Formats: sequence, C-alpha cells, structure tokens
Amino acid sequence: MNNFPHIILKSKEEQEISQGFPWVFDNEIHSVKWNAKDGSGVKNTPLAEAQVQSGSPVEVYSNKGAFLGSGIFNKTSKISIRFIGSDHADQIMEDTASYWAKKVRDAVNIRGLNFTASQSCRLIFGEADFIPGLIVERYIDISEGKEKVYLVVQFLALACEVFRKEILEALKETCKPWGMYERSDAAVREKEGLEQKSGWIGSPRNESILIEENGIKLNVDIAHGQKTGYFLDQKFNRQRAASYCHGKRVLDTFTHTGAFGLNAAKAGAKEVISVDISPEAVELVKKNIEANGLSSQMKALCSDVFDLLKDYEAQGEKFDVIILDPPAFTKSAKQIQKAYSGYKEINLRAMRLLKEGGILVTCSCSAYFDEPTFYSMLTHAAKDSHKKVQVLEKRGAGPDHPLLLGYPRSEYLKCAICRVL
Repeated sequence: MNNFPHIILKSKEEQEISQGFPWVFDNEIHSVKWNAKDGSGVKNTPLAEAQVQSGSPVEVYSNKGAFLGSGIFNKTSKISIRFIGSDHADQIMEDTASYWAKKVRDAVNIRGLNFTASQSCRLIFGEADFIPGLIVERYIDISEGKEKVYLVVQFLALACEVFRKEILEALKETCKPWGMYERSDAAVREKEGLEQKSGWIGSPRNESILIEENGIKLNVDIAHGQKTGYFLDQKFNRQRAASYCHGKRVLDTFTHTGAFGLNAAKAGAKEVISVDISPEAVELVKKNIEANGLSSQMKALCSDVFDLLKDYEAQGEKFDVIILDPPAFTKSAKQIQKAYSGYKEINLRAMRLLKEGGILVTCSCSAYFDEPTFYSMLTHAAKDSHKKVQVLEKRGAGPDHPLLLGYPRSEYLKCAICRVL
C-alpha cells in the first residue's frame, strides 16, 4: 500500500458513495490500514486505535476492497471523511497547487455558461463543485461607477481549510478580485474542530458595496450581513415572482435586503410592504428603496412576521401577492417536526390573507426540509385554511448552485409559486 491510510468501510456502506454521496460518517468505518511509524509494517485496526491525524489525506475502500476515492480525515467531526477526488491520494498530493487551481477554474468556467463576468453569482458551491466545505460568492460592486470584483469566501470544513493557501491563490489568479473578504464565522466550523473567523484577505476594501440584480440596485454588507451578505440563489425566483405583481398589492416577508419586494415594485406593483424583524435589515431595505427610486410604491416595516400575519388576519387585510422567504427553520433532522409547524403556520395564514385567486410565493432554504416534506406541509396548510391551491411553478436555486446527484442536500432551496382559491 502507499503511504496514505486506507479507510475500509463496513459491508454495503459504499452504496450511497457509489451514487455520488461525498461524505463518510464515523459509524460507517470498519477499520483502517496504515503504515506504522515505528516501521513495524502495515496495521489494520479499528478507527479509534488508528494513528490517523485530522487533516490527513486518506483513501477510501469498500469492504470488498474496491477503491472509492480520496478524502480528508477529521476525527473531530461525525463526518469522518469528505471526498476531494476520485484519484489516488498520492496523485492528488503530488501537486496540490495545480490540482486545486483546476477545480477552481472548472467551477468558474461552468458559471460562464449562464452568467457574464460582470454579474454577481455564486462561484463555488462546496461539495456540488467537488470542493467540500468551500463557498465563494462573486459580487460586482458598481458603487464608484466602475465595476470591481469582490469575492466573499467561507471555509466551512477541514477538508478545504487544509488547502487554504492553494485555493486562495487559485481564486486570485482566476478571478483577479479587487477585494476578498472571509466569512468563516459559521458555527459549523466548530463541529469541524475549527475556530470561527472573518476579515479581509489582503488589502482592506469597502465592507458595504452596491450590486445590480435584475436591474435592481442593492446595497450589500459583506462583513455583517447574513451569511455572505446576500442570497444570490433567489435571483431568478425574484424575477419570476415579480411577473405576477404588476398592479398588485404585495406583502414581502422575511425580506432581509428587500430584494423580492424591490423586484415586485420595479415590475409595477401598486403597493409593496416588505417586513423583517431585524432593525438593521429594515434600515438597509429603506436604503435600497431610495437607491431605486421606489419610495412611492414600497415601504419597509420592522415586525415579527408571525405576529404580523396574525394581526393582518384579525384586521381583515387582503393582498394580491404574498411572498414567504423565511430563514431555515431547521438545521438538523431532529427539528423537522418543529420546523413543519412553523412553515405550516405562516403558509396557512398567508393563504387566508390572499384575495380570491391570489398568488403565494413560498420558499424553504433548509436542506433537511426536503421537497416531499415541503409540499406535504403546503397540502396540510391548504386543507386547514379551507383553500384550494394550484402550484403554478416548482422552482429551486439558480444555475450557479448546481445539484450533485447522490447528494440531496445540494437541492436545499424550494420555491413554489401558487394560486390560492
């Protein structure tokens, strides 16, 4: 065997991996073959006894000895191995700079099929782009009248953190960014044995930038906004939702930057009310309304959406279009039932607030709240609100968020455009 540890899986645990699943969990490992450092030869021991350090490259084999790919080992996480390639580890580690440069170029080139170099988009989507744990957003700042490329990066797993230098060099060479900001301030890093961190990589630039999406100007706070500052995945869903809003009264909830509402107002909505519980978000929405000259049609309201929907129902308010784009109500499988109740409540109340034949644009961005569960929730919300619902469109994230077959979590975003009767 080569110098890299061989991870031997339990019987039949390779089935999901052979279909494209990019992880190995600790309870799927049978044993580890490794070369003892004392020169005593090859050892085959249980995982707990193996001398494998976190961050080490390993090779993964089925219980019958079939090679499945190479990954990075992490004894801190329940995800013991994240795959980094289908080649043997010695081939990958021979020239890591070239290996990761090609992966970055491939991801950027795929985006070129649907986005020009002057459009903001997600450049790298973790496992779906075969770079586990890495998120990279490209923002095109137009605030100074000249386009400047900003990259916002998140290293969310040890598997990409150990190749941090190579990945950053590849991004700089491929994208030539004016500024690069790190938002590795997510709690998931702690599960990987990593500290949270954020800040400029290289020269400090502006933390607040101005981008354009669907002809809308949007102020984005890349340093303090949620996650990477803005949710690029809904770009085409916002554009499509806006096509139902001309001349309509629109309620845009969990608005964050106001993007759904701004698209609706630009499309000719008669009135748009955009709501968020965060005072900072509401101030940003007001700034975006002003930047687009839409203050006569649109207003921002600071309120708890759950309470507001109850109040509107009690007051007999009615809307032509309601947009529900909440944050993920669950980030684990254990909380699905609680999340189900939350999603059902806001959808049920929205259905009651819509005029006859009104349009409901409803979303979930939780990977654990899968599509069958999402549409089951909508069915029960319709039943309990005594409404008939036509699903006009089933939508997901844009083409800058590719789906990896065999990895259901890459299909995290659900967006349904419905007619409520």
